[in-house]
Amino acid sequence: MDVEQIARRDLAVAFRWAARLNMHEATANHFSVAVSPDSQNFLINPAGRHFSQVRASDLVIVNANDTKSNANVDPTAINLHGQIHKLLPHAKCILHTHMPYTTALACLRNFEFLMLDQNACRFHQRIAYDRDYCGMALAASEGERVALVLGESKNVLFLANHGVIVVSNSVAEAFDELYYLEKAAQLQVLALSTGRELAIIDDETASLVCKQWLEYPKSAEHHFAALIEILDQESPEYKN
Repeated sequence: MDVEQIARRDLAVAFRWAARLNMHEATANHFSVAVSPDSQNFLINPAGRHFSQVRASDLVIVNANDTKSNANVDPTAINLHGQIHKLLPHAKCILHTHMPYTTALACLRNFEFLMLDQNACRFHQRIAYDRDYCGMALAASEGERVALVLGESKNVLFLANHGVIVVSNSVAEAFDELYYLEKAAQLQVLALSTGRELAIIDDETASLVCKQWLEYPKSAEHHFAALIEILDQESPEYKN
């Protein structure tokens, strides 16, 4: 398969699994992946397509420099993903969701992700925070603002009263990050709900564990390959 075919397959896998894992909001939220070396051309889900039904052929190619409305793509998707792809070269794949546990934490005033378990440590000093909820991204300026808050040194953005954005170099890496972020967030919500004192991991250890996560051999690739194998057996039409 060529670059675009692989990107289409992988993004369709991400949509299908986001639905299976309840990390979606039906036809809302958007995933995108660059298909040109400069990241200016990217694939994204069409308006009105349910995450659980997305197929590789459904995905629409958009140019980050074209801010005109596209009837096949939600305007918030063009403004948000377009500006991030345009301004942040490291954001080859962008996953934006309102998944429940992470979003719950994003709705707590001045909350910062706690280094509470091994999964959380993966995100040590890798999260940016947008504290100023400004409504839907119905203008390119809002997408630009969000891109600047995320910046070039972070891979996760907590959007206050909204959701989360995860960016990475590939669909496999981004989805692996999204998965473990929600698992860590779920644990934090559960731990906070006990009302007991939390045993926070110190910065030095959290930094070490983050390094170990990022250097762990092929963890994202193995995870994503397993997801592809399951879909190939159970829902092979996703590749169409």
